[in-house]
Amino acid sequence: MDPTTVAILGIVVMLGLIALGVPIAFSMAVTGIGGYWILVGWKQALSQIYINSIDKGSDIVFIALPLFILMGQLVYHSKLAVDLYDCVQKWFGWLPGGLAITSVAGCAGFGAVTGSSVAAVATIAPMSMPEMRRHNYDMQLATGALASAGTLAMLIPPSVILVAYGIWTETSIGHLFIAGIIPGLVLATMFGLYIWGRCVINPEMGPVGPRFTWNERISSLVKLLPIFTIFFVVLGGIYIGAFTPTEASGIGVTGVFTTALLMGRFTWHTAKQALLDAARTSAMIFAIIIGGHIIGAFLNVTGVTNGLITWIAELGVNKYVVLAIFVAMYLVLGAILDVWAMLILTLPFVFPVILSLGFDPVWFGVFIVVMVEIALITPPIGINVYVMHNLAPDIPLVTIFKGVFPFVIVALLFVVLLTAFPQMALFLVQLAFYS
Repeated sequence: MDPTTVAILGIVVMLGLIALGVPIAFSMAVTGIGGYWILVGWKQALSQIYINSIDKGSDIVFIALPLFILMGQLVYHSKLAVDLYDCVQKWFGWLPGGLAITSVAGCAGFGAVTGSSVAAVATIAPMSMPEMRRHNYDMQLATGALASAGTLAMLIPPSVILVAYGIWTETSIGHLFIAGIIPGLVLATMFGLYIWGRCVINPEMGPVGPRFTWNERISSLVKLLPIFTIFFVVLGGIYIGAFTPTEASGIGVTGVFTTALLMGRFTWHTAKQALLDAARTSAMIFAIIIGGHIIGAFLNVTGVTNGLITWIAELGVNKYVVLAIFVAMYLVLGAILDVWAMLILTLPFVFPVILSLGFDPVWFGVFIVVMVEIALITPPIGINVYVMHNLAPDIPLVTIFKGVFPFVIVALLFVVLLTAFPQMALFLVQLAFYS
């Protein structure tokens, strides 16, 4: 059978398995092994399981993934985010739309130590929603801001999805982490400015919150010193080359564990829940990455990837036109696939094309994370929207989706800026590693 035909049939089978509810990791692995079996033989096909599992499973970089996840789970279960939200509210709550801006800043800060979008929404929403209800905030703006702000956790390092991208594409995780800092802060600022502008025009949507004294504001910062210290040690150490991302993940876990213990927020129940949740998430991501490599090997044998690169080259179109096509593709896929499915399924096709067009792989890592962020809030999947709805069941789903729509537009504007000014992502990387 023609390799191209086998590749097309394989993709159809894989999508069919996903539609039937088969986990994405197994859908990719089964399709890859089956296709490899047809084209090369059963011995070589089965060897792909061993080769990819051992090759990736023994990669020392892989250790960073479960440790960063564990660090986030310890922060989540030890309630350290309460101090973060309290601090942000004291500094930004007095602005028009200040409580919604507080939610954005809180999710950004929480993401800086957890890297989990769902955890950011699930943690910040229960604290911010009662306050916004009490101040008669427009619920469309309130829920939309929260669901959208949670996505910042995926971009601001340490980001789990940047770790996965780095492992799969063999791109430096340290470079990716540093590259995500400025874009994450810029996107958070753009979200905050949109809320502020909307509430200045229509004050009833987001009335100003209570004012606090300078003493109260400064004292709230003191509580956050341990978490800020951990964040700056982890990223600063990577930045100056003091330690690798893998070593940084171990330091981060130790720092959060020690902080929670000294603050009296660490219990055996906390440890158990954090370890179990980290183990489940890590196993899921490990399986997806290995499954992605197996199907990638199958597609490489078919020659489809090289054929796609050749076809695009023969079209003779501008590379930014190709990038715009990918943006449209991710918007469509984001409406029907979850984050990990979209990332791992597209990388075998998209990443080689991106490299052939001359785009920087570190820059593209930031780009693809932003596109994945948008997928988290677009219908009908929009997992962050459903998390928000579970936390505020009296708010209709359609209201929350309407609330996130302006933030999707803001995120797309950010994609344009990131494309026009790639140094936004690359400046600190070049300064840290190539100066």
